[in-house]
Amino acid sequence: MTWIEEMLQTDFLIKALNVALAIVIVVVLYKLLSRTISRLSKRVGLEPHVENSLRLVLRLGAAASIIAAVSLFFGLDPTWIVGGSALAGAALGFGSSQTINNIVAGIYVIISRPFTVKDYIKMGDVEGQVEEISVNYTKIYTPTYNLLSIPNTQVMNSQVLNCTHEGLIKYTFTMSFPPAADSRILAEKCFSPSVEEFYSKHKEELQRRPEWFFQTMDRFGIFFMIRLFVPKGEAKLLYTLQPELIGLIIQRWDSARQA
Repeated sequence: MTWIEEMLQTDFLIKALNVALAIVIVVVLYKLLSRTISRLSKRVGLEPHVENSLRLVLRLGAAASIIAAVSLFFGLDPTWIVGGSALAGAALGFGSSQTINNIVAGIYVIISRPFTVKDYIKMGDVEGQVEEISVNYTKIYTPTYNLLSIPNTQVMNSQVLNCTHEGLIKYTFTMSFPPAADSRILAEKCFSPSVEEFYSKHKEELQRRPEWFFQTMDRFGIFFMIRLFVPKGEAKLLYTLQPELIGLIIQRWDSARQA
């Protein structure tokens, strides 16, 4: 081995060590900044999806720093990076267009904030409590006690009804009865006593008394609307209490028909 080859090997080793050192520094800084984000989130009370977005930006910055270090120490031609970026962009464009659309839509949802984590929303045929908003999917805790992941492109293109206001889930639903039913009997003997019994039983869990009122009547039936007020983030409580209240009303309705 000639002295030139030895010098080249030594030079390559030094560059490799410099790159390794740069990677260690980037990783250490990443962990420190990640912990800072966690402490800041707890102190300021940032929403989980905002914290996740900050972490994503931090990861992208760390990756870019490592690429820059490799390029700097090994003296790579900048056109290599540009060409690699173009190639990666083309691959993503042809092979992962849906993923890119979801990421763009996720950024839009995070910035526009039509809802936040723990809000109860209705979106098309889907309803439930928002558990997580990432750059790809929004996760909804549904009335079937399942976690549904919805692509953010679908979220962005849908009409969203946010049922959460003033720290409460204000959930409205309709009950219908046959056209021949007596609306006065329904109001006095079914809805009023059922709501009073229900509220007396769950007064500590509910922050407001449930509301009910006559909605409309046509040839298909008589319709009443009911509103439940459940603390924000307590969708599971809503899923438990709504059937109970409906059961009380139906039970009194059956008794009134048999009387």
